[in-house]
Parts: sequence; C-alpha cells; structure tokens
Amino acid sequence: MPATVTAVRQLLAILSSSIDVLESTCDAAGVPIPDLHSPFTPESEAFRAIPAAVEAASLIGAAALQIEAIVTPPTVTLYRIVGGAFRSATIRAVSESGVTELLREAGPQGMHVRDIGAANGQDPEKLARFLRMLATHHIYREVSPDVFANTRISSLLDTGKSSREVISHPDKKHRGSTGLSALISHHLDVVFKAAAVSWETLDDPKTRHSGDPLDSPFSRSIGKRQDMWAHFKENTLRGERFGIAMTGMEKMQPQDAIITAFPWSTLPAKAKIVDVGGGVGTSCLSLARHFPQFELVLQDLPQTIKHAREVWEEKLPGVVQSGRVTLQEHDFFTAQPQKDATLFLLRQILHDWSDPYCVKILSQLWDAAAPDTTLLIMDSLVPLACHDAPAPTGSISESAVPGAAAKEAPAPLLANYGATNEMAYTIDMVMFFMFNAQERTFLHFQKLLASAGWKIVKVHRQAGDSTFMQCIEARKVEKPEV
Repeated sequence: MPATVTAVRQLLAILSSSIDVLESTCDAAGVPIPDLHSPFTPESEAFRAIPAAVEAASLIGAAALQIEAIVTPPTVTLYRIVGGAFRSATIRAVSESGVTELLREAGPQGMHVRDIGAANGQDPEKLARFLRMLATHHIYREVSPDVFANTRISSLLDTGKSSREVISHPDKKHRGSTGLSALISHHLDVVFKAAAVSWETLDDPKTRHSGDPLDSPFSRSIGKRQDMWAHFKENTLRGERFGIAMTGMEKMQPQDAIITAFPWSTLPAKAKIVDVGGGVGTSCLSLARHFPQFELVLQDLPQTIKHAREVWEEKLPGVVQSGRVTLQEHDFFTAQPQKDATLFLLRQILHDWSDPYCVKILSQLWDAAAPDTTLLIMDSLVPLACHDAPAPTGSISESAVPGAAAKEAPAPLLANYGATNEMAYTIDMVMFFMFNAQERTFLHFQKLLASAGWKIVKVHRQAGDSTFMQCIEARKVEKPEV
C-alpha cells in the first residue's frame, strides 16, 4: 500500500475517533458543538471548558488540514498561503465598510449586494467579488446569487453597533465594542502594511541582522525610524484603536487566567511581587483581589502609571492608598529599584524585544535579585513542528525541566497540531513586523536566560495550553563570563 494512502488512513482514524470523543463529551456535558452558520456567542464555546473536548477538537482540525494538504494540488495549497494577502485585503474592505453589521441586521436570510452597496456606498459588484472570496473560506455565506449572510466566523468582526452608526462615524466604531473588531482592524492596517515590506527589511544589509526596533518592517512601512508607540502618539486614532484592541486580546484569554498560571499560594504570606512593565495593572488587579496578603508593586513608564492610578481607583478604590499596592514609575532598561522582591513578573514583555534588549532587561533584574528570588516570565512558548527533537549540544533537554515539553500530537500529525495551533506563530510574525522582536521556543528561552544569569527550573502549563499563559519559572545563577 502506498505510503500516502497509509498516512491518509491513519489520519482518517484519528479524525473519526476524535469526532466520536467530541460528540460523546459534548452530549454528556449538555453543550452543543458550534454551528458554522450561527453567530458566535460565548455560550457556543462552552465545550472548550472540557479538556477532552478541546483535545478532540484540536486533533480533528489537525487531521482534516493534513489530509487536505496531502490530497489537494500543491499549487492550490501554496497559493492559499500566497493569497493570504489577497484575503486580508478583502476582509479589510468589508470590515471597514460595515458589511458585518449590515448582515447582522438583515438576519440569516442575508442581504443582496446592491442593498449593501446602497447602505455603505460601496460598489456592489466589487463587494460581491470580495464576499464570494471570503465565503469560499466560510467567512460569510452566499445564501443565493449575490445574497450574503454572516457565519460564526464573520460575526467576530461585528462591533455590536448599528450599521448606520458604524458607517456614519467610522472613527468611533470600535469604542464600546468587545475590542476584537479593533484588534482585527489593527492587524489588517498597520501590521498588514509592515508585513508587505518585511522582505525589503531582511534584504537590506543595514537592517538584515539588526535587533533595533527602529529597523523593523513597521518603521520602513511608515518611511521613518520611529517605533509604533511614537507613531501612535502622532496618529491618535490608530493609538486609540490599539488600546481598544488590547482589551480584545485580553478577552481572548480566560478571565483571571493569571491566577491559575502559577501556584501563588506557595509563596510566603508577605511576598513582594513586582510586575515589571505591567501596564495599568491587569495582572496585579487579579492578584490583589485573590491574594490580599501579598505586597504588589506595579511598574511602568510615567504616562502609563498616571493612567493606572485612575484604573485602580475605579476598580479597587483605596488599595493603593493603603500601601498594599505601589504604583511605581520605572523604565525596565534602567536599574531595578526593588531589591527585596520575592518574585519578578514579566508578562508579555520579552516578546516585544530582540535578544540584546531582553538581556538588558533580564540583567537589571539579576542585579536586583536575591538568591531565592523567582523570575516568572509569561510569554508564548513556540512549539517545534517535529517530533522528539534532541536538545542541541550544551542545552538541557525539555524532558529534564518539569513542564517544558509541550504535549505532542500523535504521528502522523505534526507534533504541534499543525495550523490548528497557528496562533503562536502568527504572533511571532507580528512581533517581527512591528518590533523587530519575536516569540521564542523553549530552547531559545533557555539560551537567552542563561546569557543573563538565569536558569529555567519549571514551566507551568494550563489546561488547553493557552498560547498566552505559559509561565517560565527561573532562578538566579552565576552569570557566564563575557
């Protein structure tokens, strides 16, 4: 029997058995499997609270996509990747012009493109072409010729506002939304444009090997050596949208996920936790609510701390005044003022910076840390696509560090569950495009931390292995000689 047929049969067996598990698990829990043609609701994701259902769904997606890769003409598969830019352009056009809101108001029977065009001023024929391209990927649905309706996927673009409000005031469309529409708009605008010049950035000898954020594709795309933060100060609408987008990113994570990300109760009762670069305090707010015995220090730049004072007074009035929480202005590239920290927390900080800058951040913490200080890094741990990869010479294998080895999908599936687990790689590309930075594998983190005098002792993974909530626990060791 040809090897490819054998692989297809193996994948079919995984697909079939996983569907059985998903159906039986959902039936037993009384939760439905989502309907593609029904709008997304949080309730439709209830099955993802069941670990067995999550694993089954991941295996179903991975097996189906790998079967498709085997049997689909390679030119079609290749152009599905090449054509990603084309689909991004079409989805941006329909998203920015209020199509999703119009289709939500039209209901499941859909809306003709001439009526969509009459409402938003767009050319009906072009809209039909864009929507048909997206409907081919189950983003929108062509109910009848030139009549389109939302699907579970396209409904994620919905701001929740009336189409009239969105079309009349596009600069205000994301205010008061869940934030997901703003996140998508941000990616389809500034990130998309930065991605378009990524090769030029890599091809230029001046920027090819640079880790400077001012040598990023983003800086090239705007035509000047300026980082995203400075650009957003000048372009306030983009800056406001990004702020709203980050609330959408938070909503993609389980509520209070930081509480289950690390065994906080094992820390001493009077532990001092320093949240380095913690923004307005998303993590600290949760910790303050659940662990009143801890002393918390939230550090960030002056403008952010100014905003943080307003947030804390609204969310937990009196806590800052009591002294239990300190809001401290601090630049993490400078000397760390907290010399008696029990734990330093870096939540989604290092992925914003290339290795040389990360070493500077980590070195400042090393200088301030006591021998028993814990360093907790919350970042994506990018899994390898291959099975049972041996550790490079001089590295400690994943199996030697508790929790470091990610759960692997069974062969012949890719070890990382293929494109069903694509989010970490997508964010990795975003970090390069925007900041000349990256997400990292375990082995990369191990090498990076060792160069700054830290040793990984454990990786804390949560059920479902959330992309955003893997925690790397490290301890201070001797710095290597330079």
